[in-house]
Amino acid sequence: MAGFGDRVAEHVDRRRSQLVLGLDPDPARLWPRAIELVAGSPGGPAERAGRAVAAHCRLVIEAAGDRCVAVKPQFACFERLGAPGWAALAEVVGDAAERGLLVIGDGKRGDIDISARAYAQSLFGWVDTPFGPVPGLGVDAATVNPLLGRDSLAPFVEAARSRSAGLFVLARTSNPGAADIQDRALAAGGTVSDALARMIDELGLPGTGARGLADVGAVTGATAPERLEALRELMPRAVLLLPGIGPQGGTGLELAPAFAPGPAGGLVSASRAIVNAHLAESAASRDPAMAAADEAARLRELLWGLYS
Repeated sequence: MAGFGDRVAEHVDRRRSQLVLGLDPDPARLWPRAIELVAGSPGGPAERAGRAVAAHCRLVIEAAGDRCVAVKPQFACFERLGAPGWAALAEVVGDAAERGLLVIGDGKRGDIDISARAYAQSLFGWVDTPFGPVPGLGVDAATVNPLLGRDSLAPFVEAARSRSAGLFVLARTSNPGAADIQDRALAAGGTVSDALARMIDELGLPGTGARGLADVGAVTGATAPERLEALRELMPRAVLLLPGIGPQGGTGLELAPAFAPGPAGGLVSASRAIVNAHLAESAASRDPAMAAADEAARLRELLWGLYS
């Protein structure tokens, strides 16, 4: 079975896309059609909201998924609904996989080794019980937080590698406050994000595939393109997950260093830019699905034209 880096390269080649569809559903701002689909269904607010969130994400995937290589559901947006939200998340993961999309679980998990192992089981594997095994979500990759150290990442690496899945370790995130810690200089030289990048490269080296891409990648925000060249030098094999296109300020036009290993060297994530495209002044009164499809097509062509 091909390793995760090779799988990413194959998907990018086949779908001719480096675009990742972010799914951050707000139960108060779902597409009207999703609400219509669950109108009159039984259950309390959490159950009905969970079904509406799942319907919303399915509609978004149907509209824009063909222009993308992966989806990235943000776990917090589902988990806030409790058990119905987790059920909706599992449904969305299955829907995306059926459409041939890679699934990147965005939970930024990170904890001591025993807890990390439990998180890894919920993402990639299963847990044995007296009643039989209980499967996890079965995502293709997940985002993880490295700030507890290398030993906290080891269970994730082991579980992902055993399933030809991958990780995206936070290196330099897209939020404004990233500079508070990640850009701080270290006494030994370089910055915190530089030190994280070196660790990511070492972790991914044993999982580097035939296409030269490792199974441990990094989250490097598209909002800080000035950091990309240095981080790419420190992580020559890593697939870089680049969030921040659209409302966060990233344009996608300054990401060339991410693609130094080839078209699959970077995966560019867009969420609100696609899902809320119908709210743009230029798209006022347009159908949400049509606007999302058009914006995904625009971003896909932009990225592919620049970096393929």
